[in-house]
Amino acid sequence: MNLLFLNRFYAPDVSATAQLLTDLAEELAARGELVTVITSRSRYDDPAARLPAREWRNGVRIRRVWTSRFGRAWLPGRAIDYATFYLSATAALLAEARRGDGIVAMTDPPLLSVPAALVARLRGARLVLWCQDLFPEIAAAHGLRFARGPLGRLLRALRDWSLRRAETVVAIHPTMARRLAALGVPEAKIRVIENWAPAGIRSVPHATNPLRREWGLEGRFVVAYSGNLGRVHDPAGVIDLVRRTAGRGVTWLFIGGGAGMAELARVVEAENLPDVLFRPYQPRERLAESLSVADLHLVSLDPAFEGLVWPSKIYGIEAAGRPWIRLRPGLEVEDLREAARRSPRPRSDRPGLEAWVELLGAATTPARLAAALEA
Repeated sequence: MNLLFLNRFYAPDVSATAQLLTDLAEELAARGELVTVITSRSRYDDPAARLPAREWRNGVRIRRVWTSRFGRAWLPGRAIDYATFYLSATAALLAEARRGDGIVAMTDPPLLSVPAALVARLRGARLVLWCQDLFPEIAAAHGLRFARGPLGRLLRALRDWSLRRAETVVAIHPTMARRLAALGVPEAKIRVIENWAPAGIRSVPHATNPLRREWGLEGRFVVAYSGNLGRVHDPAGVIDLVRRTAGRGVTWLFIGGGAGMAELARVVEAENLPDVLFRPYQPRERLAESLSVADLHLVSLDPAFEGLVWPSKIYGIEAAGRPWIRLRPGLEVEDLREAARRSPRPRSDRPGLEAWVELLGAATTPARLAAALEA
């Protein structure tokens, strides 16, 4: 029996969902499970990339399907990328799935649960939905009018149908579980399994961290934001905080990308804000160094999106033994310095990964998978 995972990105991609899925798939494969990942040939930070169509990686069979490659900058192009992935991934899943197989669908692109549920029904496979966000609610929170009109109601109906078809719906935080319950998902079907830090994250002391030297950070008080700074992360609030604190004994370090980070970079250049640095996404082998390079990390989430997403960067920050502070109105330099005085112990356990292994790792026969899903 095969475990089939569905997500738009997978290793060597460094996006959050790709790293989570890679950890889980490789852990299951190492424990003797048959694991196949259906994903795209693109990378989150490089839509023009063409990864191999088929590959074995650390015991995991990878099937990468064709998609268009417009990228995230142009909204209509992004929609086309989504549509072509839906079509290609559904065809691949139809070809791979057999009766009794387990299908685990993530939420990139949005509504991936719908074709996964359709294939699960046609093939007699069992379906688990791994919700990293809730769509179209997240679009409505963005203020997109289509999400509140007839199209939004249609998309919500399709999504709700897929939720009903699933045997288990996994929420990444209790706030999301409450949202799912409010949508009518039976509480007995909902499992809360939080995300975890990528494998290999550890605390790297400043004195021996090569990035402190390479990036000219020695002797500075560094506050970092690591990962995607998108619309859900309150970029306006982040920009306001940087404006008020830049040049006041704080060096801001932004590692990653996203629409909000691009807007912040324009503000920094236009207003000539001092001590604000930008670095691209770091390869996985340097994540321990990049997360440890800061004295404090900033975590942000627009309150309008509470329960619709959850910032998984927290787990990597904690694994690196660094303190973090959540963005809130009125933060000042003194608040940042006070938060940085905390000295949390590096967190090496990954209960979320173990919970997933417990859920799926016994799935060597349909009966055992059923027992695991009903536990």
